[in-house]
Amino acid sequence: MPAEPTLADSSAPRRVARVVLLDAENRILLLHGHEPDDPTDDWWFTPGGGVEGEESREQAALRELAEETGVTEVDLGPVLWRRRCSFPFAGRRWDQDEWYFLARTAQTATTPGGLTELERRSVAGARWWTCGELARTHETVYPKRLAELLRRVLDEGPPARPEVLDTEIV
Repeated sequence: MPAEPTLADSSAPRRVARVVLLDAENRILLLHGHEPDDPTDDWWFTPGGGVEGEESREQAALRELAEETGVTEVDLGPVLWRRRCSFPFAGRRWDQDEWYFLARTAQTATTPGGLTELERRSVAGARWWTCGELARTHETVYPKRLAELLRRVLDEGPPARPEVLDTEIV
């Protein structure tokens, strides 16, 4: 894998760790987000966020999951996917290098406890989805093709090496 950008490289994308959290029934936990000033501009996404300071991506994944969902009883697995993305949100453009970690939990109750001010204004809740529900939904879900990607993980197990997903620019 290529070396990660350093903090001194201002052109480097934001380093992000995301969690593909599955429960005992193989449902995935997604957060429901929206533009802070427009709840009708909404989408579903995996928990996660930016790496802080010197923490590893694994540490960031677990911290973000706990902050955004309250879920702390987690078996963190391998990186499934990597994705570069760029999108407008809250009045600015976000350029990110995202790593998606597989995780399992028996803890299905969610209680966000460490949301930032921006997250409090833009996260409307959480929901456990089956792969079939994801495949049938007409709602916006990120990353694109999540139902297909998740089905492959459930059928074949995690890939031997992280799959690099298509760059998504919104």
